Amino acid sequence: MSLVDIAPEREPEFLALSTHFEALLIRKDYGRMEIVPDEATPSRYYAVRYWNDAGAAERCHADPETQALTAKLYQIARVSHIVNGVRRREVARGLLDDRRAAVVTDRRSGFDRRIKNVGRADGDRRVADRRIGPRRVREHAGEIDLVAAARRARENADAAFSHFKVGAALETGDGSIVTGCNIENATYGLTICAERVAMFKALSEGHRVFTRIAIVADTEAPTPPCGACRQILWEFGGNLEIELANLKESKGKHRLKHLLPLPFDARLL
Repeated sequence: MSLVDIAPEREPEFLALSTHFEALLIRKDYGRMEIVPDEATPSRYYAVRYWNDAGAAERCHADPETQALTAKLYQIARVSHIVNGVRRREVARGLLDDRRAAVVTDRRSGFDRRIKNVGRADGDRRVADRRIGPRRVREHAGEIDLVAAARRARENADAAFSHFKVGAALETGDGSIVTGCNIENATYGLTICAERVAMFKALSEGHRVFTRIAIVADTEAPTPPCGACRQILWEFGGNLEIELANLKESKGKHRLKHLLPLPFDARLL
């Protein structure tokens, strides 16, 4: 379910797009959609999508026709994603509830190459901490450790001039994790922050729906995104949840609307 705030005088265009989108969902057997006006706030609607299954939701998000309609919507409205009710079972992430998160899938062989745990006996397992990589971002089944993914991304930062490394991990609407790190440049002005790297990577891979982002730096105080990053995150992610953390602990969670009040976006154009 999404909250849609429409730019002034763009409501007819929004309703036409919604009709087109609903027809697409039905025609391609993805599901259906319902548009509900907010009676208390003019030009505000709730868009509720009913997917046939998790696979249909994934195919819809990857559909170029869907992405084109979504891009048009973002030009005339601000979209805040409230509830993501469809998630593929943990097999899609390599950690299955019924396997107690003990088996990690082999990325070379599809979703489920291993059918049983072939590791060491429980009494002979390694107890040392292991590095958190793209395929090991959960503390246990059902939870995404977004901060751990951001800490791992921070290790790849190229901060030869400032020596200030930052990592970011962005969660998409289908539950995927896209990471980024800051990359500096000798001209300084071409330096790009971790948050924008993560967002641009996600967009280039076809993602258009986002729920939250974690940002990690080696500082005692929380390190919030800079102004440029706040603008980009708002335009493409809406009112994201932002978790700030250092190498040891979380430093708090915020909503982007509180970090970027009175934003400039497509509604003002």
